[in-house]
Amino acid sequence: MDAEELARRLEAIPRVPLFAAPTPLEPLPRLSAALGRPIYLKREDAIGPALGGNKARPLEYLLADALRRGHRRVVTYGGLQSNHARITAAAARRLGLEPHLFYFAPRPPHLSGNLLLNELLGARMHFFPFGGGGGPRSIAWTDFMVRVLARLWVGRHYFIPVGGRSVLGGLGYVRAALELHHQAQAHGLGPAWVVTAVGTGGTLAGLWAGLTVLRSPLRPLGIDIGGLWKDLPAAIARLAGQICARLGEPRRFSTTEVPLIERTYAGSGYGAPSPEGNRALRELAGLEGVLLDPVYTAKAFAGMLDLLRKGDLGEREPIIFLHTGGSPALFAFEAGDLAA
Repeated sequence: MDAEELARRLEAIPRVPLFAAPTPLEPLPRLSAALGRPIYLKREDAIGPALGGNKARPLEYLLADALRRGHRRVVTYGGLQSNHARITAAAARRLGLEPHLFYFAPRPPHLSGNLLLNELLGARMHFFPFGGGGGPRSIAWTDFMVRVLARLWVGRHYFIPVGGRSVLGGLGYVRAALELHHQAQAHGLGPAWVVTAVGTGGTLAGLWAGLTVLRSPLRPLGIDIGGLWKDLPAAIARLAGQICARLGEPRRFSTTEVPLIERTYAGSGYGAPSPEGNRALRELAGLEGVLLDPVYTAKAFAGMLDLLRKGDLGEREPIIFLHTGGSPALFAFEAGDLAA
């Protein structure tokens, strides 16, 4: 499918605009010089609302669906410093909807970072001190549990899966793939790696599906930053295939094809900084004046640097790092927590 046809099919699907697109693709000259490779940043952290982040992309489609169906309340969930939950709250308020955010953890005695922003946005936060631990979980089972709790606590609502991870939400990342395809051509990049942090896998599935239907020379690579979910490669392969089918290009992906590195760079687990991630955060900040967040993008950026230095990302291809945002999470930590 060519880019014009993909754009036409995307525009035929209802969407409520939440930010100005495309987001910038910026070179990182000082880091590139230090590494001897052209490194670019796709600035998904520059999109709104409420201090931005890439989760606005799936919400454009999901909240359009909520409005079309006549819902007045939206429900989603995530970790305590979930960027997705914060952006959902802000986007819902912008559209006159009431946001309800579910967390499987005790309510902290002091709200900081994303939780503080949620409170300022007037989100209804529901804390359940059970359901965590026990190793990786099933995304489908956790979605089901939240749906049941939401029916009891909220009533009629529109449910948004964790991270906006769904076929409809994945179309937002297909749009990102289309943007990147055009931007890479404009920069004369040719074949290049596109590296992104992976939590639930929705971003990677959408990018992979979009770049596949475009037959783009860009190669996606996801770096698991949490090790939180069971059978993540299989879930990503299934979702990417469903997104392609929604676009009228049925495709079956095998688990072995999934461009994902699991758990290697997750550190002690989801929501926790890692020493390697902290070093990467400080390196990029010191060289380029760009801030990563400590639990998502910093760990993925550290993984990208390690793979590059080991020669696992080829020798000459440019590398595009998808900066998915998350800076409010920095303010949930003390300086000692971010020691390299």
